[in-house]
Amino acid sequence: MYPYITKKKSRIALSIFTLSALLFSACSSAGGKEEPKTEAPAKAVSHPTKAIRFMNPAYELSVPAELKPYEQVAVFAKVSGFVQRLLVDRGDHVRKGQLLAVLEAPEMNQQYLSDKSIEQKLFNDFQYAKQAYDRLKDASATTGAVAAIELDRAKSAMESAKSAYESSKAGTAHSSQLQNYLRITAPFDGVITERNVSVGALAGASGQVPLFMMAQGNKLRLTLSLPEKHAASVQPGMKAHFTVSSQPGKVFEATLSRTSGMLNQADRSLTLEFDVPNGASELQGGDYAQAKLALQRKNPTYWVPNKSVLQTQLGTFVLRMKNQEIQRVAVKEGVRQDSLTEVFGDFAAEDQILLKPSDEIKEGKINP
Repeated sequence: MYPYITKKKSRIALSIFTLSALLFSACSSAGGKEEPKTEAPAKAVSHPTKAIRFMNPAYELSVPAELKPYEQVAVFAKVSGFVQRLLVDRGDHVRKGQLLAVLEAPEMNQQYLSDKSIEQKLFNDFQYAKQAYDRLKDASATTGAVAAIELDRAKSAMESAKSAYESSKAGTAHSSQLQNYLRITAPFDGVITERNVSVGALAGASGQVPLFMMAQGNKLRLTLSLPEKHAASVQPGMKAHFTVSSQPGKVFEATLSRTSGMLNQADRSLTLEFDVPNGASELQGGDYAQAKLALQRKNPTYWVPNKSVLQTQLGTFVLRMKNQEIQRVAVKEGVRQDSLTEVFGDFAAEDQILLKPSDEIKEGKINP
């Protein structure tokens, strides 16, 4: 019995081995067949673009400004003298020609009296010489009565006396004019902002401190500095609307009166001045203001979306799509308005600008 079982087991094991070999061979044959590989098609590159805009919009700009008196002056004394009377003080409103102060200088009056006396003496000398000449001239009508040289001598004496009198007359006028300088008057309508002397103080041309500081308050100047890139947008007669911190919520208007015409080399700005009537004294000279200007270029310029401007270490650029080719265009930025930026560069009206530029986008042809 045992040999029979052993023989049967050997036969089963052989069958299993043969079946395993067949299966292994079939799997090897199936695994050995390699399917041909196919390359994926190139992916098309797409960059959204938008046409560049060529236009000339008006835009608004807010800049700091300053209100200044239309006229402001330091009042000095032209001649030396002691302050005899002061007729005004700080805050007084004065009219043009109004007397502000009176100085006294006794030596100046004495000089005037001396010059006047000399003038009178020389006038008398001139009158005597003229009478002598006139008599000799009348006598010379008779032949041989007066020698010709005597007539010439009398005429020369008369002319010399006349010249001396005219010179003395001018000296007297000078002394008289200096006396007038002892009266200090207002050069224009305005308000006294400072009084720097008291009665009895010595004032004069050599003094470093003025007698008064005076400003015109019924008319002011609104002065502001406009940055260089906006200088070409200034229009004649343009308006400025401004506010001051002392009167919150109130808006004032002024019209452009003058510009400096040249850029300030220190800060590269253009100075604008607006005349502001102030008859009701609502405003004060010296206030700081915030002004809003309505500006517009003289000619249309190119504009692109804000996100189309690419800032890099090499500069500022815009990427342009032209004939399926990406080109990098160097630009200089102008003003910004809402979602658009003004750019200056080599552009044409039909250019298409990439909406989402980046440093990773290379110049050159792209896949269709």
